[in-house]
Amino acid sequence: MQTYRFTLRPLSAFGTPLAGDTLFGQMCWTLRHQLGNARLSELLHGYTAGKPFAVLSDALPVGHVPLPHVPSEVWQKSTETAAPDRKVLKKKKWLPSAALNQTFASWQASAHSDAEVAEPLITAWAALGTQRDTKASSHTERAQPHNTINRQTGTTGEGQFAPYAMPQIWFHPAMQFDIYVVLDDARLSLAALTLALTAMGQTGFGRDASIGLGKFELVGEAALNNLRNEGVAPTGRAASTLGTPNSYLTLGSCAPQGLGFCPVRSFYQVATRFGRHGDMAVQSGQPFKRPVLLAKAGAVFWPETLDASGQFIGQGLGGAVNPMSLTMPETVQQGYAPVIAITRPVEKTA
Repeated sequence: MQTYRFTLRPLSAFGTPLAGDTLFGQMCWTLRHQLGNARLSELLHGYTAGKPFAVLSDALPVGHVPLPHVPSEVWQKSTETAAPDRKVLKKKKWLPSAALNQTFASWQASAHSDAEVAEPLITAWAALGTQRDTKASSHTERAQPHNTINRQTGTTGEGQFAPYAMPQIWFHPAMQFDIYVVLDDARLSLAALTLALTAMGQTGFGRDASIGLGKFELVGEAALNNLRNEGVAPTGRAASTLGTPNSYLTLGSCAPQGLGFCPVRSFYQVATRFGRHGDMAVQSGQPFKRPVLLAKAGAVFWPETLDASGQFIGQGLGGAVNPMSLTMPETVQQGYAPVIAITRPVEKTA
């Protein structure tokens, strides 16, 4: 399998965050329309047995990866006399890819907040003369009013006709995001994957795509990046400086349950995913899936033996044997995530 990095630019507001498992789900629907249901079933063969044909990361700010979710005492202590502002540190959640060549303890000092990630992109964008808006943030969240008209009264009303609002995410026009895809190109070609992602951007991603949300475009060509090159992995590091990789850093949500990771030296934040079907299955009358518990992107997992050539961890969820959908028992959900092999300090034992 090979890992490719795609860069995308949002073209509209989004109703759904660009999460890896949601991206994978919509990609499957897109492949079904482009290649047919039989071809999709062929691609998904073995998905819940550790043989995915593709694993997608979350959309990450261009040139960055998630800062690991680890206890604060792991990070290098500040040399400033004043105590660091914890509110400021909590906002620093994106690590520049180049900083992965530094020691683990120094990563927090190199990390950026959403505003710090956006600043150079917005400055460069404003320099083109498009708009002098250098103080804008990377994104804003707004509530979009909706209503349904009662055709008998010609107005809104109560119950199903009551006005309501739905949240939308608006990205600054300068923002770009990286998506890492671990691809088995013997089963699905890079050209077919690129075509599917392009179609997703043109059709719209996630909620309310039918009314214009979720539009994006791919920027440039896919770059081969096996997460061990170009300054984002252990290869080329001085072993005497950083040591042998001993953990995985995830680039998307994953399901690590039962995979043998050390419960003491692994750190993560959890999220419950209340998924539901998209595309044609929305009209099935029961679009909701069973909830699943996932570890968020930025998790650090310590395996008993680290496979330096491993490009993803996790497991495929659902399927006919353990269905997560009553409407479509064959439904699967991505519980895999692309990973970077990293070297984190070993705790001292008494």
